[in-house]
Amino acid sequence: MRRYVPKHKAPLALAGFLALPLFFASLMATSLAIEKPHAFEWMRYGRLFHTFHDPRPSNELRIWVLSFAAPLLLVAIGWAASFLRYGIYVSCVAAIVEAYALTIRLDMWARHHTLRFPFGEDNYPDSSNSSLVDRGQWEHEAVNTVHSLVRYTIGLALASMAIALVLALRRKRPPVETIVSELQQTGGAPTVSGS
Repeated sequence: MRRYVPKHKAPLALAGFLALPLFFASLMATSLAIEKPHAFEWMRYGRLFHTFHDPRPSNELRIWVLSFAAPLLLVAIGWAASFLRYGIYVSCVAAIVEAYALTIRLDMWARHHTLRFPFGEDNYPDSSNSSLVDRGQWEHEAVNTVHSLVRYTIGLALASMAIALVLALRRKRPPVETIVSELQQTGGAPTVSGS
């Protein structure tokens, strides 16, 4: 059982921290990718009528389940990276790659979402007084939100890498106080240690 307990906890903790904004970006991107309204069609007087309602609960459940895929993958990578010497960098790079991957097909998902919701996210025609969201408005804001969360995730990952690098460099250099105290003890004269 001990072999599953990582030596270093920082990569796992950092992956868990970076998984939070990644989850919200994934939630918005998944909504754009697979959300669809519950549509009803009927014929009356030879005309085809359509009405759209909120998505079915099964569609909402699928969105939530798929939204956890990217953050859980990041946490799993963070756990595996905890067994490596430079695992913190692996966690950060994984967060950057996953965040960027969410944006690759984002514009296409937004276009398809707009086509699936012909009356906008609120399912009311734009001409109706009940319409709160114009067609394509929610998709535009969702794309902007995903890009913002992705930039936030990447920025946090880069800042974490920089902090880890600075701390690693500080550990390698001897503290200034040690050098000063050695000079004071010898009076500044060079010393030779003999065996």
